[in-house]
Parts: sequence; structure tokens; C-alpha cells
Amino acid sequence: MLSSSGRAVRKLCSSSSCTAASVIRNRNLLLRERYISPLVSSNLAKYSKTTQHRVIPFLFDNFSLYSTTAAASTAAITSASAATANNHLEEASQPNLSDAYSAIELALDSVVKIFTVSSSPNYFLPWQNKSQRETMGSGFVIPGKKILTNAHVVADHTFVLVRKHGSPTKYRAEVQAVGHECDLAILVVENEEFWKGMNFLELGDIPFLQEAVAVVGYPQGGDNISVTKGVVSRVEPTQYVHGASQLMAIQIDAAINPGNSGGPAIMGNKVAGVAFQNLSGAENIGYIIPVPVIKHFINGVEESGKYVGFCSMGLSCQPTENVQLRKHFGMRPEMTGVLVSKINPLSDAHRVLKKDDIILAFDGVPIANDGTVPFRNRERITFDHLVSMKKPNETASVRLLRGGEEHEFSITLRPLQPLVPVHQFDKLPSYYIFAGLVFVPLTQPYLHEYGEEWYNTSPRRLCERALKELPKKADQQLIILSQVLMDDINAGYERLAELQVKKVNGVEIDNMKHLCQLVGDCSSESLRFDLDDDRVIALNYQSAKVATSRILKRHRIPSAMSSDLSAEQNIPESESASSS
Repeated sequence: MLSSSGRAVRKLCSSSSCTAASVIRNRNLLLRERYISPLVSSNLAKYSKTTQHRVIPFLFDNFSLYSTTAAASTAAITSASAATANNHLEEASQPNLSDAYSAIELALDSVVKIFTVSSSPNYFLPWQNKSQRETMGSGFVIPGKKILTNAHVVADHTFVLVRKHGSPTKYRAEVQAVGHECDLAILVVENEEFWKGMNFLELGDIPFLQEAVAVVGYPQGGDNISVTKGVVSRVEPTQYVHGASQLMAIQIDAAINPGNSGGPAIMGNKVAGVAFQNLSGAENIGYIIPVPVIKHFINGVEESGKYVGFCSMGLSCQPTENVQLRKHFGMRPEMTGVLVSKINPLSDAHRVLKKDDIILAFDGVPIANDGTVPFRNRERITFDHLVSMKKPNETASVRLLRGGEEHEFSITLRPLQPLVPVHQFDKLPSYYIFAGLVFVPLTQPYLHEYGEEWYNTSPRRLCERALKELPKKADQQLIILSQVLMDDINAGYERLAELQVKKVNGVEIDNMKHLCQLVGDCSSESLRFDLDDDRVIALNYQSAKVATSRILKRHRIPSAMSSDLSAEQNIPESESASSS
């Protein structure tokens, strides 16, 4: 870092031609203020807190060295350059440059490096995991002797260690709570030695546009702590990549690289957010999780002891920006709102709302025709943010237009799960094997096994159902025939893989547990499965049970069903690989 700053300094010096000693001194002051932040961020980690006072003179000595060398290499310096240097000096002395100093001071005793060993399931072979991998991230201490970080830093973890700044010792950490939708997690460290000298950071407020923040963490490219500065560019609901959810996020122009995840974005002496993702293909566009989302996560964990999720109305709405559309639904000129297109049958809104209703206001806040509501000073944000900040089982008033008449209803809000789960972190996938037929619930992680272009390479029908279909009842799952482990008993059925399973012996299946129950309770000689496209699989039940044990042993599969199913099912002896 010193060398790169030195080159910048030398370039500044070569553009000058005055020899006045006063100008050199002025420029020394400029360089001290302008380049101290990046130099301190990379070199301060080399000193303990008790010897920080030795860093500043060391850096200033380097600045003097650069200035002397530059003065000797130039014959004369013009008065115009002197004026320019003084102008830069005035710009560099703005108060916001002190943010880097305060950020470093706070970070040294608060920000930690996190080492995670994780192992993700293999959804094509759900009875085994993929090889383990090691990742690193950042985190920071919050009140209550807890560490806040990103969920994706510890997702599918098997072992977690944390290390303080300036310490060679790594301490074992346990994951207390994880919210994958909001990409946040809380860690705890039992070893009291870890907490000696550690200070917690306080949460602040949502920064305004163009306010400066300092992102602190341990990004790739080095092992020591790093501080990068940026300003707030935008505040709006954004797609959270890890949890595939839409929540408020803050866009900043500071680089957020792998390893920065989970580190704090500090404004003044408080936390303005948590770094968590960047914009692919763009330079210096990063995103931080704002304080309201952080507080919602932490408060939920403290009140219930576990992550409670973010509420949803379960609606799909259409903007009413077209004049003819508003006239068609009887909206008066002064009315604004959005059109209800779909309603989740499991939501409380399904009880009172109807398709083609116009939602005019949420909790007394008018909704614009584009679905936004007022936010701070002349800013707007989608009304989904108001919904997501509600606590589970909290009620909200909704004013709507139906058939030309206004109505007001009270709706209970709670987190809603999609028919096809978007993620399955920190849990093993369900599976059931009978006669070599591998049944699994359809999930997006299963489709992700088809590669980065899974939307184009996975089975089109399954992909459409995963993204669009709504549940009709609680605990409903879409069950598919994932693959056929070849054997004499199932020869000829191998081409029926990747089809949805709809019925067993004429009974529609609800979920994996229901499927296992229907197969296990079969009392007829023949067992029939009805699949998509009106395809049928028929098996001799007793022969299929015997074949199951043989197939499990051949493929070294420890059990015919996953642990979540075997806990509630009586596994026949012939279905266990160890019984043959």
C-alpha cells in the first residue's frame, strides 16, 4: 500500500515546479490527511493497540521523504501549483475524513475474522454430502457477547472458528441463530478468554444519500483487517442473493469483496449496516443490510429464541399506472393503488381479499399507482417494506376498492413459505427409495444442481412449477421421481425420471411423509404410481420390497429413507441396507 501511495505522491510532485519551502510544507500537510486513511488501514494491523502512536510518525516520515525527493528532482515550482495544493488541502480537511480514524479505532476491538468449514448436500444423491470446503468471512461483536455476521458465511457449516484482530489464536464458535432470508447469523463463543478486551458496536440509523460509510472486514488479498470508504448511493428493496428474498438494502460505492461479508459498515461511531453482496459485472458497487432489517432479525431471535422470518401478505400485485386500467376498475382521479392479481391460499389475506381488488392504503399509508409509499425526504420505497417490517402475527389495516366501493379490513401477517423451497441450508434433503425409484421433494437447490444456467438446463416443467405454482394446503410438497437405480424390478422405467409423482394406488399424495405412508401401508399385490403426462409405474409389492434391500446394498446407500422420514416411519427390515 505504501508503494502505491508513493507512486501517487510522486505523480503529484512531478506536476509541480515551485521550490517554495512553504508550499512543500503545505503539501506535506495535504499528503498527511489525504493518504493517511489508506495507509493506516493496511499498516495499523501490524501494531498492537498499545503502540498505535508509533504508526503516525512513521507514515509522516515517509511523506517527508517523498517530498524531499520530489523537491530535489524539480528545478522550480510555480505559484499556481502552490494555490492548487492549498485548494486540495482545504478539500482534504473536511470533517468526514475523520471517519476512517474512528472506524479503525472501533474495528480493532470489535471486528473478527471467521473461518468456516462447510459441506453442502448432493441433491442428485441426497444420501451423501459434497466434499467439504473452507471459506472465510467477517463479523463484529454486538451487545450480549454475540457476534453478528452473514448467513452465507456459515451456511451448511460443520465447524466454525473466529479470530480477534492482533491475536494468533482461533476460538471455537457456535451458530445460535440463522436467518437465510435476511442473510444474517448470530454466533456465540463460550471461551471467556476470547471476550477479554472486546468491545461491542452499537447500531445506528439508515444513512442518507451521499453520507460516508467505512466498510471494515477481512477481504481476500490479505490476512489483516481492511477499511474501505464509500458513500451511500441508493436505499431501496433489493434482491438478497443468498436467500432470494426482497428486502431493504443500501447501495454504496465502496468495494465489497469475498471475505468482507459480515463486516460492519460504520458511520460515525455506530453501525449503519452489514456488508453482504456486490453487483456482478460492476466496479465498486456494494450492498449493506440496513439497521431496520438487522434489528428485526435480532429482536425476533431474542423474543422467541429462534429466527422467526419476515412477514408477507401473500399477494402478487400489478401497478395501475395506465389510465384506462384505473377507469376500468372504477378508480376516481384522486385514488391511487395497486391491483391484486394472485393471493396465496395459505395467507390470511386469502380470507378477506379477492382477485381484482385495488389496495389503496396499508396501515393508513397511501399506496401510489406504481406500488410505492413515501420514505424519508422525497424518497419512495415499495410498500412491501412496510409489510416485511411487521412482527409475525401482527395485524395491519388494508383499505381497498372493490366494485366501486371502499372497504377496510384487518389482516394478520406472518411469514409464508413457497410451495417449492427457495433454499435448504443447514438441513439434509429428504428422499425415499423403493424398488430403485428415488423420490425427492422438488426444491430450487435440486434444480441448481443442473448448473449456473439451471433455469435453461433443468426440466422446463419442473422449473415453471418451482417459480410460479402456489401451495393449496399446509405442508404440501411436489414430489418427483429423481432417478431410477437400475435393477430387474424397474427395467423399462428409467425414462420416467424427472416427472412429478401425483398418486399412489389412486390416492393423491400431499408430501414425502404421505408418500412413505401410502407405500408402507399397501395391502394389495400390485403397487401403482401415477406420474405426470399420465405415465404409470406398476410393481409387485412383495418383489419390490425384496429388491429394495438388494439395490441399497449394491449402491452402498445406508438407508432407504432420510432421517426426517425414518423418525416417523417403521422401516421394514427388507428396506435397510444392513439387513441383507
